[in-house]
This record gives sequence, structure tokens and C-alpha cells, in this order.
Amino acid sequence: MQEQYRTVAAAGVYETEINRSRFICALAPAATEEEAQSFVAGIRREHPTATHNCYAYVIGADAAVQKASDDGEPGGTAGVPMLQMLTRRDVRYAVAVVTRYYGGVKLGAGGLIRAYGGVVGEALDAVGTVTRRRFRLAVVTVDHQRAGRLENDLRATGRTVRSVDYGERVAIEIGLPDAEVDAFRGWLADATAGTAALELGGEAYGDA
Repeated sequence: MQEQYRTVAAAGVYETEINRSRFICALAPAATEEEAQSFVAGIRREHPTATHNCYAYVIGADAAVQKASDDGEPGGTAGVPMLQMLTRRDVRYAVAVVTRYYGGVKLGAGGLIRAYGGVVGEALDAVGTVTRRRFRLAVVTVDHQRAGRLENDLRATGRTVRSVDYGERVAIEIGLPDAEVDAFRGWLADATAGTAALELGGEAYGDA
């Protein structure tokens, strides 16, 4: 699995003008291909009179799903450079739509490639990205007497507490980098005098 990837922090829009043409890049996080396609459709509804609404998206931490569209621009001059900019920046689970309002000056193939790829790069800088790192889900089970202090200690040592479930015992779900599992076992035994149990689960990605 990919150790980490970047994605856009939130939906955002960036606009620039190149040789009298308006280029508007809309970015958004997308957990699925359906979400990405829905975002593209929304931008097309927002800009029905635009000359082109080109798009690219990458879904999956390992970039398993990659799609791009030139939307009427010469083949390979819009969607592909947009997609290349996303993958070059290690951006995943994200969709980019570049809306172009033609300004009367032709850019040529090279100019289009630079324009479409460039505006996505500038939009990523303007909107901002976040890094997600791979970690293992783990559940710490402890008695009620120690739960409050343990939860505070976990947060104080920089652990991500994902949920706390109060039952007969208290189950605290956390995320752990694989490399830290053994050290965490030792820390947990010391912190709870050996009374807590640690159960490892599957893998997920979270904020770095």
C-alpha cells in the first residue's frame, strides 16, 4: 500500500487569464468516482456557456482510477496534462475541472498543455492540500477507572483518538503507524500497569 498521499483540503476555485482566455480551475476532494463525476456535472451546469469544461480525477491511494477529458480541445492538450499535474503532486481522491472561456487568441498545442497543467498546479497551491498517512486501526480496551486518564495521555502523546465506546469496559479506537506498534505496546503496559488490552485491526489513512 501507498505510505501516504495528498488530497485537496476542501473544494475551491482558482482563476487566471492566459492570452485573453479565462481559465477557471475548480478542485474538490472525491472519495469515489461517482463523487468526482457528480462534481464535474455540477461545474458544467454552473458554466453552460463555457467553451470547454475539461476534467481529470484520481481515485484511490494507489491511483487505481484515473480519468481525463479534453472536452473538445485537441486530443491530449487538456485532460492529460491536468491528470499528470495531479499524479506528479501525489494528489489522490481529488477532481479538477478547468473551465475555459475562449478569448480569441489560439494557444497552440504546447500552449494549451502548459495552460491546463499549469492552472491545476496553481490551483493546488492556492486551495491547499493535506497529507494523509497510512496507519493501522487499533482498539485499546481498559477499565473505567483508568479510561479518562489514558485517553488524555493518548492525546497528549499525539495519538489520534478516533472514537471512545463506554461499555462494560471502555474501548478507545486509535490509529498507529505500523512501525510504532511494538513501542506502543510497551508504553500502554507501563501506562495502565498491564491492565489494558490492545487489538489490531485493518489499515486506513488519516491526516499526517
